[in-house]
Amino acid sequence: MKLAILSCGPNLYSTKRLKEAAESRGHTVKVLNTLKFAIDLERGSPNLYYHQKQLSDYDAVLPRIGASITYYGTAVVRQFQEMDVFCANTAHGILNSRDKLRSLQILSRHHLGIPKTNYVRDKKDVLPAIKRVGNAPVIIKLIEGTQGIGVLLAESTRSAEAIIELLQSQKQNVLVQKFVAESKGKDIRALVVGDRVVAAMRRVAQGQEFRSNVHRGGVAEPVELDDHYKETAVRAAQILGLQVAGVDMLEGADGPQIMEVNSSPGLEGIERCTQLDVAGAIIDFIAAQVDFPEIDIRQRLTVSRGYGVAEIYVPAESHFIGKTISESGLPEQDINVLTLYRGDTVIPNPKVSRALESGDKLLCFGKLDAMKKLVPLSARRKRKPRIKPLDD
Repeated sequence: MKLAILSCGPNLYSTKRLKEAAESRGHTVKVLNTLKFAIDLERGSPNLYYHQKQLSDYDAVLPRIGASITYYGTAVVRQFQEMDVFCANTAHGILNSRDKLRSLQILSRHHLGIPKTNYVRDKKDVLPAIKRVGNAPVIIKLIEGTQGIGVLLAESTRSAEAIIELLQSQKQNVLVQKFVAESKGKDIRALVVGDRVVAAMRRVAQGQEFRSNVHRGGVAEPVELDDHYKETAVRAAQILGLQVAGVDMLEGADGPQIMEVNSSPGLEGIERCTQLDVAGAIIDFIAAQVDFPEIDIRQRLTVSRGYGVAEIYVPAESHFIGKTISESGLPEQDINVLTLYRGDTVIPNPKVSRALESGDKLLCFGKLDAMKKLVPLSARRKRKPRIKPLDD
């Protein structure tokens, strides 16, 4: 495999470890400075130049895009995607995770724990927002920030108001977030690669510091996560479109609470803490994808006009309840159920003998006209059904 690591810091621990892990496995690897690319756009022939020379062929790309170069960095990653080069994280996934508000908006649609969060701009909305998240103390976060920078704890409503007013006066966008008291000073970092957690650590703040980031002086200890925490971390990464991610979670009374999903997680703290070869796990995953790539049917299938992918809900009044997928009549209407979502459970390729329950969500592929008829009229009035043709 010929691998490109996109990084502006070739001497950083993570970059060096990834290069070392790839070379030790017999792969050819180069660290390429993300800012030294030129994007060449031409009809039918997307291309890239590096240091004024046309880039040679690569099998895969591992993006390590810093927050300060998000726009240009994701443009480069997107160009690799257009050139059909496998990217460990896509531009879309990186953009989803980089913006804290955007990532929480996406995650909030799913049955995953997140701290109650508000985003406001009008000064009159600040006090109601603080009340809605449970009153002071509250966490105030800049929408873009890493390594604990831009995360503040306001002990009182008055101090929260003052901090938000100051940040907004400096044209900063801020989030007001519930303070999860039972997890004060500690959090979980789970390193997700593909569909599994390859390493996890608990970070504990020191002294009066409430932020547990290692860069803020926090101390890390290895931890073995239970299945609930593992599933939460993997689902959060997948929902945002990431295959390599660091998922930060609080240990709430009701289970894991997702704080943030990082598309370029640092490896130094977690490798030294757990003594695991995290870099090697990432390289092995990329190599496996190059050898046998997973196909996104929504982008790759070539089908006749009128077919697509849709999400079909099973409301409490549905006649589907109690019937199996086979008895529901979906197969006869040329509708195939790809995945069944039931609460926190994801059932890929469910058997036709599986009975349907109220609240189920079905990811289906089939005739668009037939699937549209399955969306209740009341739901159509409230919002457009999530139906995506494949021939756009």
